[in-house]
Amino acid sequence: MADRSDAPCIVWFRDDLRLSDHPALHAAAATGRPIICLYVLDEARTRTASRPIGGAARWWLAQSLRALDKRLGAEGVPLVLRKGHAASIIPQLACEVGARDVFWNSIAQAPHQDAEQAIATALRGFGINAQAFPGDLLATPETIRTKEGRGLRVFTPFWRRIQGLGAPPEPLAAPSRLRAGPTVASDAIETFGLEPVRPDWAGGLRESWTAGENAAQKRLEDFLATRLAGYAHDRDRPDRDGTSGLSPHLRFGEISPRQVWHATHFAAAERPALASDADKFLSELGWREFCRHLLFDIPDLATRNLQSSFDGFPWHRDENALRAWQRGQTGYPIVDAGMRQLWHTGVMHNRVRMVVASFLVKHLLIDWRAGEQWFWDTLVDADAGNNPANWQWVAGCGADAAPYFRIFNPVLQGEKFDPDGIYVIRWLPELAQLPRKFIHQPWQASPLELASAGLTLGKTYPQPIIDHRKARERALKAYEKLRGG
Repeated sequence: MADRSDAPCIVWFRDDLRLSDHPALHAAAATGRPIICLYVLDEARTRTASRPIGGAARWWLAQSLRALDKRLGAEGVPLVLRKGHAASIIPQLACEVGARDVFWNSIAQAPHQDAEQAIATALRGFGINAQAFPGDLLATPETIRTKEGRGLRVFTPFWRRIQGLGAPPEPLAAPSRLRAGPTVASDAIETFGLEPVRPDWAGGLRESWTAGENAAQKRLEDFLATRLAGYAHDRDRPDRDGTSGLSPHLRFGEISPRQVWHATHFAAAERPALASDADKFLSELGWREFCRHLLFDIPDLATRNLQSSFDGFPWHRDENALRAWQRGQTGYPIVDAGMRQLWHTGVMHNRVRMVVASFLVKHLLIDWRAGEQWFWDTLVDADAGNNPANWQWVAGCGADAAPYFRIFNPVLQGEKFDPDGIYVIRWLPELAQLPRKFIHQPWQASPLELASAGLTLGKTYPQPIIDHRKARERALKAYEKLRGG
């Protein structure tokens, strides 16, 4: 066993795959003792296990772990990978190497906290110090409560409370020096089975993304320098590069919300004209925070209607319609473009996400949980808070939700936010020769115009699977039936 005065520390990495603004790593480095950096792929399906991540997020995780290993390797500290039950692996490894401390950044979600508590209890039983640090939020959920001790369910007062706390602590710099701990066995990342092989469907993801802390920092810097100006308007335009693209980096903790907050405030202070754009951008960071706080209070957010009045909603089971929606074959170009972007890149533009979600739950009357599950499997930024909270928001059954009777017209949404059809044509090239006035409603073109564009509706591009007016009437009748019940 190692001399206790120089006993190694273990830093347990999870959804915080970075070196900067990493409180647990910072604390370990401050001891001056050797460090073992550990990541455990824990997919055990137990009462305390978190939800297994979907296919696209698994791909991202593999790339992010490789990037973290490279960064740590440059400091002379390898990333140790283990697959199994963290509650067993971590105490066992700590005992094997004679560790004195195990540090980690806490995750404010019930299953993660249950696991943390079990690990801390086991470690202390062996005389090993366990210490957790807040690291994935601007404010801990315990600090934002009602007088009755409950979390807030409406975003605007929630965000005011967060802002009222003042600026979050300044981000921590990456440690200037890390001492390598004793050599321990590590699993090969290929044994994790995170990446698709047969078939390899990740080609579009590789074309679209670079994972890792360096890429996250560069994306933030580029956004603040070139796209923050105009963000409040351009964020709704899928035909423009107007969003930050930070969501998967935040999801895996390659960058922290504190870093985004402070960098944005610094950019706005340097250029006061950007204040309103910066405020809007930070409110989106606030919505992520809001969803995470919801998840803290409601662990079954992905399966239970927050508004129980929706428990009796007359959802339809229509596998053909669901499959058409998943494949981008609904006949509504803005919907289909979004679904094809999702399949190719692992993300979808924020405005389009609302349109396609509304189409599924209101035009097709398919349970929001079917859409949430599809997004969970196909989004690289699938977040356990944002994903279900956003789906419930669109469906009208969630916190601070849009009214169910607000039903997006996909044609008008396309014409308003993609007026020249640039976004649609990018993902539906078969419509490229169609006159622009028909780009969001090809069925209105004449047979001659369709032929000139090389289109045969029902063959080269589908007919609409449902009429918007009839779908709207059906959805409103279903809602009235729910209210009447």
